[in-house]
Amino acid sequence: MKPMLQLRMSQQLALTPQLQQSIRLLQLSTLELNQEIERILLENPMLEQDINEEEAASPAPVELASVAESPPRDEPLTEHSGEEEFEPRGVEEMPDTIGEAYDTVSSDDIGDASEAGDWRSEGKSRNNDDDESDFQEFQAAATSLRDHLTAQVALMPLSDRDRALVMFMIEALESDGYLEQELEELLPLIPAEWDVGADELLIALHHVQNFDPVGVGARNLQECLSLQLRALPPTPARLLAQAIVDENLELLAARDFVKLKRRLSCNDDSLRQAQELVCSLNPRPGAQYAVVDTRYIVPDVVVKKHRGVWTVSLNPEAMPKLRIHRVYADILQQNRGLSGALSGQLQEAKWLIKNVQQRFDTILRVSQAIVEQQRHFFDHGEVAMRPLTLREIAEELELHESTVSRVTTQKYMATPRGVFELKYFFGSHVSTDTGGACSATAIRALIRQLVAAEDRRKPLSDARIAELLGQQGIVVARRTIAKYRESLNILPVSQRKSI
Repeated sequence: MKPMLQLRMSQQLALTPQLQQSIRLLQLSTLELNQEIERILLENPMLEQDINEEEAASPAPVELASVAESPPRDEPLTEHSGEEEFEPRGVEEMPDTIGEAYDTVSSDDIGDASEAGDWRSEGKSRNNDDDESDFQEFQAAATSLRDHLTAQVALMPLSDRDRALVMFMIEALESDGYLEQELEELLPLIPAEWDVGADELLIALHHVQNFDPVGVGARNLQECLSLQLRALPPTPARLLAQAIVDENLELLAARDFVKLKRRLSCNDDSLRQAQELVCSLNPRPGAQYAVVDTRYIVPDVVVKKHRGVWTVSLNPEAMPKLRIHRVYADILQQNRGLSGALSGQLQEAKWLIKNVQQRFDTILRVSQAIVEQQRHFFDHGEVAMRPLTLREIAEELELHESTVSRVTTQKYMATPRGVFELKYFFGSHVSTDTGGACSATAIRALIRQLVAAEDRRKPLSDARIAELLGQQGIVVARRTIAKYRESLNILPVSQRKSI
């Protein structure tokens, strides 16, 4: 073996830094884009953020024509026509706080999803000068379950030792108010010089279980519900509900009402009253004091109906306003002998402005194509959703399918029917007996409607739902119905049955 030189010719795709930045910005969400721009603003003095008080006071949607035009280097990134005022700044997205344990004893409401409200009502601006509401929010956020229980300990006539044990039990509680650890597991955590036994810990736990909210300190769902029932006035319904929770909670969760009536020797009316009482209890008493992780979504585009036609416009609140720093640009132009560092930063600033502009241009084009394909959804709702794939949009706009995938990920559309991620309008489909196709979203909406209208005493089975859909020309297997039903958090037929 010996070293030697070879000349070889080949072709390969090379991504320029500008193209790499364009691809990276395209896949970022609005929040991530703002964070990236803030970082670049700190590093590049040739770039600045354009803040116009008049535009901030009355922003207007940006039309496609204005987006397509390339702005001058020293002008802001976005232009506003001033014809129409944009209303929302964002839509609050709240997390679900209902646990799976409560679903086992929940009564009739099993999967009914209400129509999404008008995004305008959810995105109304708030008065920052309202000191009273700000104080109430601060007070609610500052009061935790531990603080609430500690305040009650101070009012109890306890010795220092007992008060310390009660505080120890409070610290061991979870955020929802449950004690998930066994008392024997907590004993090693107590200093040995205290010489505490399991009986003393149990007494301290009973003190905690007498606190507000009722049910706090329970070790399981059954004990939590039992504590709440014991705090109610004695009535026939409460006594029957106590018997159900203490000994027959599994039968109630399985909705085996025949066996329940036989075990408890009661009639339908008494069992119904006891069931309603159990379902009115709070399965997570400490959840009201938990810190709620509220997330806000700023839609990238807004959909409105104008003269019978659905139109799409960019949300100016989601568009960063950037421009070249005029002072530094003039200095660089007047002193051409300066180092190339500033020239490079000037070129990078131009690239960023152009790539951000192109990003929103692509989002607007894809959103407009989606609205045109799904216009029946905006007119009639989920039941009118048609099957749509990324390839169809890519071929229509002459884009790569991966580009459409990046555009539709973590980008949101504000519509009169709610705020949706662009990915929401794509999905699988099933065949119909006429040779066509039906969207999976439409099928889920039909299943939800059928279950909402069913007789609670004779709920629809998965096979019956498949049969009803077949009568409408939609061929769906029973296993597919079960999969869609589970995705909608709808209980099986045996657990939906009522008395």
